[in-house]
Amino acid sequence: MNRAKVVFLGAPGTGKGTQAKKLSAKFGLPHVSTGDILRDAVKKGTEQGLKAKAVMDRGDLVPDEVILGIVENRLVKPDCAKGFLLDGFPRTLVQAEAFDKWDSVNCAIQIDVPDDVLVKRLVLRRTCPLCAAMYHLEYQPPRSQGVCDKCGTALVQREDDREDVVKSRFQVYMEKTEPLIGYYRQKDVLHNVNGNRDVETVFSEIVQIVEAVGEMNDEG
Repeated sequence: MNRAKVVFLGAPGTGKGTQAKKLSAKFGLPHVSTGDILRDAVKKGTEQGLKAKAVMDRGDLVPDEVILGIVENRLVKPDCAKGFLLDGFPRTLVQAEAFDKWDSVNCAIQIDVPDDVLVKRLVLRRTCPLCAAMYHLEYQPPRSQGVCDKCGTALVQREDDREDVVKSRFQVYMEKTEPLIGYYRQKDVLHNVNGNRDVETVFSEIVQIVEAVGEMNDEG
């Protein structure tokens, strides 16, 4: 496959990270998650991480210049030479336009899920603070209540998964991120996927889209 440069779009909880990880495993493309990078910075207590934590805990977006710096530093690494999967970036038109001056995306995958389903997905989500394993109290509960199956650590609810913060995140998404759908549609790289189905069905459709993009690039 030639250089597939993919961005995942969709409101919080649509499954962007899950699909990006599966796609990364299938095609060997690096999964660049700005959320994971920022959370790692928070965990390490870096200056960048501490600044980002206060913003993320409110459900707001981290400033454009911080995110752009993080993404550019990651994409210059050798493993991104054959392509990449962007998850959590760009979040605003400013970020998208700035990134296009440096590189470009040739496949934007918009995952659509109804709002009420998303709230349920996020508010009932639990995370292991030690190994980062993810659980869901209804769809994927741990074997022992409140304890990670993998390492036995007590599970926690992320600050940005609290119901009040989730609703704030949706509002921010509608205002700042949804305009990206039109931006990538105009560039003729947008693909809409129904995310209100089981993970494997959604993944199968996304694989077909990315394979078609790779073949198109090879022909060009």
